Amino acid sequence: MDIAVFSAKPYDREYLNAANAAHRHRLQYFDVPLDIETAALAAGHGAVCIFVNDLADSPVLQALKQGGTKLVALRCTGFNNVDLKAADSLGIKVVRVVDYSPNSVAEHAVALLMAINRKIHRAYNRTRDFNFSLDGLMGFDLCGKTVAVIGTGKIGRVFGKIMVGFGCNVIGYDKFPSPEFEALGARYALPGEIGVSADIISLHCPLTPETYHVIDADTLSRAKPGALLINTSRGALIDTEAVIAALRSGQLGGLAIDVYEQEAELFFRDLSGTIIADDILQRLITFPNVIVTGHQAFLTREAVTTICATTLQSVTEFETGKPLSNQISAS
Repeated sequence: MDIAVFSAKPYDREYLNAANAAHRHRLQYFDVPLDIETAALAAGHGAVCIFVNDLADSPVLQALKQGGTKLVALRCTGFNNVDLKAADSLGIKVVRVVDYSPNSVAEHAVALLMAINRKIHRAYNRTRDFNFSLDGLMGFDLCGKTVAVIGTGKIGRVFGKIMVGFGCNVIGYDKFPSPEFEALGARYALPGEIGVSADIISLHCPLTPETYHVIDADTLSRAKPGALLINTSRGALIDTEAVIAALRSGQLGGLAIDVYEQEAELFFRDLSGTIIADDILQRLITFPNVIVTGHQAFLTREAVTTICATTLQSVTEFETGKPLSNQISAS
């Protein structure tokens, strides 16, 4: 099948080409993201393969339909960038990668937590200048601290398991409680408990209308003073302006994020030689108690191998008329 792969990076090409040996699809790579201006590039391709910051809203899907596209294959788990109702009405099937490696994202969240707590980023920069002073590098023991896990799906449960291993008191919140989470030795929080007791809050929930800006000024005002906030899920879970205000006041003790609300025009590209017009991100990065990574939590060999294999298997299922194992729809 002819597949137009958008937002294709070198690792995408390497791992998709390797996975394609078992499928023999015809892959055409485009460095640009999918949007209304680039949708015409997919003309003649039965499928498009997109990533987290590609746009597949109603106008884009209509343009894809006109070009002959019948399948949208997300090489990621989240699908907030796809208008599923429009896809259903146009007869375009949508598939995603339901499960690739929850360990990759959870472990990156732990890495961010350890780095922001123990000031690893600041120590690294100092020692490169042969500055071995320890002033300002004080952290705290994780053992005995309360860690709140917002979203206790597969990734949240792996993160929770690691935190239990550190000796933390792990509490959680999820609209759909998981017995597996409680089996770790964790428990679900009582109303208001997270804000009062959590030393660390880590976000692992999908972006939905209900979770949009779940961390806002009100949430932060009720948080334990000095708490650390970790986000490896979706940028819009956080109201960034509110977080900046909480960092300035000291209400929030530190922030470590792998995702950013306005990342679509920034992440996955080298902008080191340009002027960044995003004033919010510019302000955020100036804080010494903030770490930003560029949506790399998923980026392990194991995860990318599974992502590519699953994505191409879904295309093969569609091409051969088999049931789509990883289909999503509005209904």
